[in-house]
Amino acid sequence: MGIVQDFKAFAFKGNVIDLAVAVIIGAAFGKIVSSLVEDVITPLLLNPTLKAAGAENITKLSWNGVMYGNFLSAIISFLCIAIVLFMVIKAAAKMQKPPEAAPVAGPTQEQLLAEIRDLLKNK
Repeated sequence: MGIVQDFKAFAFKGNVIDLAVAVIIGAAFGKIVSSLVEDVITPLLLNPTLKAAGAENITKLSWNGVMYGNFLSAIISFLCIAIVLFMVIKAAAKMQKPPEAAPVAGPTQEQLLAEIRDLLKNK
């Protein structure tokens, strides 16, 4: 029974559950970002640029049997995803509230008593 209890304690710790939720949400967010890049950014920005350069189907580019077009396509896709993620993270950081400044601490009781003492001495 010790192994079952140990596993239960491990599996239901808060950080393990939080990690599982983060992985699931990350996978869903990855699909959203991939769709944004493949379905919106690529047709609007990348395809016209490739047509102007005369390389409409970049994945078919090759040189002496080396299919470097696939590699270039993967690099371009990575850069697009990285830029989109950077912009999303930057926007999310702006939407978060800035941390509240710590309240300014007033004078201590000893400081107040010293001021009163000094005022009484001056009279």
